[in-house]
Amino acid sequence: GVAGCCAKTTTAPLDRVKILLQAHNHHYKHLGVFSTLCAVPRKEGYLGLYKGNGAMMIRIFPYGAIQFMAFDQYKKVIKKQLGISGHVHRLMAGSMAGITAVICTYPLDMVRVRLAFQVKGEHKYMGIIHAFKMIYTKEGGFSGFYRGLMPTVVGMAPYAGFSFFTFGTLKSIGLAQAPNLLGRPSLDNPDVLVLKTHVNLLCGGIAGAIAQTISYPLDVTRRRMQLGAVLPDSEKCLTMVQTLKYVYQQHGIRRGLYRGLSLNYIRCIPSQAVAFTTYELMKQFLHLN
Repeated sequence: GVAGCCAKTTTAPLDRVKILLQAHNHHYKHLGVFSTLCAVPRKEGYLGLYKGNGAMMIRIFPYGAIQFMAFDQYKKVIKKQLGISGHVHRLMAGSMAGITAVICTYPLDMVRVRLAFQVKGEHKYMGIIHAFKMIYTKEGGFSGFYRGLMPTVVGMAPYAGFSFFTFGTLKSIGLAQAPNLLGRPSLDNPDVLVLKTHVNLLCGGIAGAIAQTISYPLDVTRRRMQLGAVLPDSEKCLTMVQTLKYVYQQHGIRRGLYRGLSLNYIRCIPSQAVAFTTYELMKQFLHLN
């Protein structure tokens, strides 16, 4: 949970800008990544960069906690029940952990996106609880909270899978090939070798970059479906396939399906680096090695 919160707070301003760009907010749609980063504080103050972050923290603590815990548990089950080990079981366990965490915390993500998409002076939702009430009453009860779940699950499987797979593989190769150069004894258990902090950050960053590239078009699809009724073209984005086709036809690959990817690298690489590094440090702090 702590690992998730540290990672997301590090990159919260970039998250806000990504949502504004992905869904073509009319105040910022003519701007690029860096010009939007400069324009948001001018229009909404510096706290505008952290809009929706309260909802993000409420969501990300259980999300991070469930994802990391589920990964460890699934890894044991896959190894024990299916007899699959090595790199493949990391990929499978990571995918399953990501899907589990997403399903458990999806309504909070929905609310966070709605809050982050709002611009000062045009508030439809007054806060987290108000957003929950509005979505529940105006958008079909509980099903309203799960709009865009399918592309999220489909996108999360490769994202979480390749993220855990890449980090775990780099870690095991690094410690096997160059233990003295890349590793050090764990703070809580000198018999266990862990990566040095800067190597941890590097491995986490690489894992984030690879995972993001593979799953990004589905992230764009999810955002547009989540924003739903807020967007003028919402009736064209009712299903995952419809939304993918619509974004591709209207905006193409680079300016549609991969719009905001450069920002996502800037956002995702440090986020994953901090997440994995904090997780490894918390494991030592809580004597889990």
